[in-house]
Amino acid sequence: MEITVIPIEEAVGLPLAHDLTEVDSGKKTKGARFKRGHILGTGDLPVLRRMGRRNLSFLVLKEDEVHEDDAALGLAESLIGEGLEISGPEEGRCRLVAKVSGVVRFDADAVRRINRDREWSFACCPGNAIVNPGKTVAAFRILPLCLKKDALERAKEAAEQFSVRPFMSLKVGLVSTGEEILSGLVRDAFREKLERKLGELGGVFGGQRICGDSKQRISEAIRELLEEGSDIVICSGGMSVDADDRTPEAIKSVADEILFRGVPAMPGSNLMLARRRGSWVVGAPACVAHDERTTLDRLLISLFAGLGEHLNVSGWGEGGLCSRCRNCIFPDCDFARLPSPDTSNTEFQVISPEICKV
Repeated sequence: MEITVIPIEEAVGLPLAHDLTEVDSGKKTKGARFKRGHILGTGDLPVLRRMGRRNLSFLVLKEDEVHEDDAALGLAESLIGEGLEISGPEEGRCRLVAKVSGVVRFDADAVRRINRDREWSFACCPGNAIVNPGKTVAAFRILPLCLKKDALERAKEAAEQFSVRPFMSLKVGLVSTGEEILSGLVRDAFREKLERKLGELGGVFGGQRICGDSKQRISEAIRELLEEGSDIVICSGGMSVDADDRTPEAIKSVADEILFRGVPAMPGSNLMLARRRGSWVVGAPACVAHDERTTLDRLLISLFAGLGEHLNVSGWGEGGLCSRCRNCIFPDCDFARLPSPDTSNTEFQVISPEICKV
């Protein structure tokens, strides 16, 4: 690459070789004031002087080199997967931006491989982060103004696709247990909270059954909601070791298999997940009614993103302690994120209902 530096007054009439960045400390903004290819006019000179520009660089690339914009775009095309779109290039940088709400999936090792070449700067959100449309998932650029073509090819070979697993619109039924709720002594406090959570995930509330502590009635309620088309049935309460807590037994009686009972995360360590045909049955401990965020939120994120077959419950301990922040930032916190796919053992140790201890 050959670089020619000339005073801005002599650059009038020439196309800019790269974006020129303006920082506005008053507005607290930073962005490209003039884009690559802009033909410089005399009216631009006062603006350039305010930006602190007295000279401009003009580039002549060699045959084996690519411009910073083209390098960033070339890598972006190797990285983009489901649920994402490319933004840029701008100021030599491209971004991957979410088009849908869901869970970000990528290979962290691939990001590290690209960053071993110190001509690249590649930053991204944590693995399994929860994103909404418009959220930037990754941003990357080269540090110099141009890059050797073979260096770009190495980065593209090291790249693995990013994707957003979109949240599905699932129908969720609720079985509320406890004689105190059935008799009206205590108001059910969970239904309203659950409907709000389903709204965040794009789910549909499929109805409620209020039962006492009868194993038979709880089992019947689960079957009714499944027969009415619920993709997930959540049984709230009755999940501890108290004598009147029959929810695990009821779930066992209807399930084809028990995926787990108990998780290394709090609040909500007595969480239970079972499967009946193509649907899920969840045993949610009583804390879901009074704690704003619990292990149930983690589980719902996985099920709505279609990741129910790839849970790594043994890895929930790291980041699995809710901080109960005064101003909750869920899902932009460690408690919302599941173990990264590159370190997870994604196989369940499935427990047969016949041997599940309840």
